[in-house]
Amino acid sequence: MADKQVVYVDGSFVGKMDAKVSVFDHGLLYGDGVFEGIRAYNGRVFKLKEHIDRLFNAAKALSLQIPLSKAEMTEVVLESCRKNGIADGYIRLVVTRGFGDLGLSPLKCPKPSIICIAATIALYPPEFYDTGLKVITSTVRRNKATIIDPQVKSLNYLNNILARIEADRVGAPEALMLTEDGLVAECTGDNIFIIKGDEIWTPPIHMGILDGITRSTVIDLAGKNGFKVIEKEFTLFNVITADECFLTGTAAEIIAVTELDGKMIGDGKAGTVTNELLAIFQKYTKENGEDI
Repeated sequence: MADKQVVYVDGSFVGKMDAKVSVFDHGLLYGDGVFEGIRAYNGRVFKLKEHIDRLFNAAKALSLQIPLSKAEMTEVVLESCRKNGIADGYIRLVVTRGFGDLGLSPLKCPKPSIICIAATIALYPPEFYDTGLKVITSTVRRNKATIIDPQVKSLNYLNNILARIEADRVGAPEALMLTEDGLVAECTGDNIFIIKGDEIWTPPIHMGILDGITRSTVIDLAGKNGFKVIEKEFTLFNVITADECFLTGTAAEIIAVTELDGKMIGDGKAGTVTNELLAIFQKYTKENGEDI
């Protein structure tokens, strides 16, 4: 597929090696833009409306006028999947501020650029879904919503990348990020949940986390299957003393965390509730979505 892959760039599908943006694009120069990571399952694009809505909301927060309608953007995603033969895969949808000059002002960027890449992804090896992840706590604190709101999925991901560098240094697959007050926020690319008795806890959006679409789906599915989900603040103590812990994300889906900073969580393997929710989620993804 790599040799035949085509990428949507500003109205045209071009070969992978010809998919380029200008060095004067403010997305490159300043991280000025927004993006979405989207999954396709079983010939359908999962939660496509929600992803498109979130993209447009993020763009609005940046005063970035997307030159396509939501319906047109939806078709870009679906056509990207069709042209690349994607029935099960991953789509990266990007809107940059576009070509401008070396100054900061977006007023010098007359037209945003739209890029859509449809491909495949495997974030974690399959065995990690049985053994769980061994995660570290990053010293890099999560951006406050008063600085750069994490609800805006922008092209400036340095906050997350700096935390990920810490994880890479010690060979950890993920890093947990805290707020300035030391409360649990989220990981570099995933939302976090813990299980305490018959309750499932996850940090609330107002703490400065991404309003994850997989997160929202899991909250909904868990509630419909008899689990009690509570959005509340908690600390590292609550994570390491939890019965189970898991992460959610578009690429990761649902994956257990079995160790934090060298301390075992639960019995050190993916727990019963985590596995049950993963099975429920995977069944749901195969039956729902926008037909490609």
